[in-house]
Amino acid sequence: MRPSSSPYPLLPPPTCSSRLPPLRSFVGLRWSAPRVQVREQLNSVAGIGSGTRGCNGRFRAPASSASQPCHRAIVIRNDNSQNADFPRNYSKREKKPFPIPVVELRRRARQRMKQAEGKPKRSLPPPKNGLLVHRLIPEAYRVYNARILLINNLKRLMKVVPVKGCKYCSEIHVGYDGHPFRTCRGMSSDKRRGEHDWGSTLVDAVFLPVEAYHLEDRLGPRIPHDQRFAVPRIPALVELCIQAGVDLPEYPTKRRRKPIIKIGRTEFVDANEDDLPDPDPDERFSQPLLEELPDDEIIAPSSPEETTALAEETLEAWETLRKGALRLLKSYAVRVCGYCPEVHIGSSGHKARNCGAFKHQQRNGQHGWQAAVLDDLIPPRYVWHMPESGELQKELKSFYGQAPAIVEICIQGGAEVPEKYKATMRLDVGIPSSLREAEMVV
Repeated sequence: MRPSSSPYPLLPPPTCSSRLPPLRSFVGLRWSAPRVQVREQLNSVAGIGSGTRGCNGRFRAPASSASQPCHRAIVIRNDNSQNADFPRNYSKREKKPFPIPVVELRRRARQRMKQAEGKPKRSLPPPKNGLLVHRLIPEAYRVYNARILLINNLKRLMKVVPVKGCKYCSEIHVGYDGHPFRTCRGMSSDKRRGEHDWGSTLVDAVFLPVEAYHLEDRLGPRIPHDQRFAVPRIPALVELCIQAGVDLPEYPTKRRRKPIIKIGRTEFVDANEDDLPDPDPDERFSQPLLEELPDDEIIAPSSPEETTALAEETLEAWETLRKGALRLLKSYAVRVCGYCPEVHIGSSGHKARNCGAFKHQQRNGQHGWQAAVLDDLIPPRYVWHMPESGELQKELKSFYGQAPAIVEICIQGGAEVPEKYKATMRLDVGIPSSLREAEMVV
């Protein structure tokens, strides 16, 4: 084939897609197609406005003369897209996708085995050897306190910012009146033609309580099916913080001070710690911890300025919680069932056969464990964002945006809109004033 003789050289082709970042960079995210990175071959972007669009949508700097071709090119891409699609709602009949495809995991395993061939075995790093990751202990305390602060502030904010919940399904709406969209799939929804029956709701509908089994020894044997009722269940975030170093007197856990000694592939023994001094029990519980307030002690903010400050503090606690939990997920293993929302904090899931998802009879109720992402641990309940007009019309549904329920509550409470949520909220989309105007939109 004759090579192309175009005077406009294109950018160099991308490298092989099999060279992917390390595994820990994907923790907390579902796998998606690799995005094209921003490539700039100009020292400045002064010539963008007067440039001409070439083939494949690339902007090219203008040539100095009609006979002299341009030898410089630039590709413009914005990481913060103006508008983004809503998060996908997976059907109950399909399995959740793996965060990283199994083919890629096998390829990386073969590469690690090839690199380790002929070399002495390395000792297990923490937390796999039973020890704590000391640099993450302060982060675990911050996540624990951020969760308590978030719950307490939400209870106060929901006294001034109305939140409605459907009586027949799990959908919620932030506003004085529920939205008019016919999306109810609850009991007798066919008689109501999909309309919601709105009523008051609680904090648990906004900040979903994901629970997990509490492990006294995170490296101990897996929980069998017969002991599923004997092991206490606590919030999954609390269990993650306990395994990461938070000490709670009501939930004791085993703390090793020496690495474990492996005697087999899955068998190990604890090292002898008799030569170490006894730990001071007062130092374990000396860190300051917040407490969740009961409902009768919740006081609503008394002024708009106090409501705005409370909304800003709640939004900051939400971001602290998600960022801190993501850092813990990169070191401590968390598993989720691929068919149901069951979460387990540990390297391998429990053996309780209590999965009731689609076709659970074929699996005898066993869970299909896989690596969890951040949204499995902290589900962001997406709700419709209220426009400036303060009214939603069912004919203009495609023009409205969505945001996590906690973020929408804080925004209606007076907090500024975070930059990361503007894409799904569609703030830059003009909403037509009537259905006739919407039909004219191209």
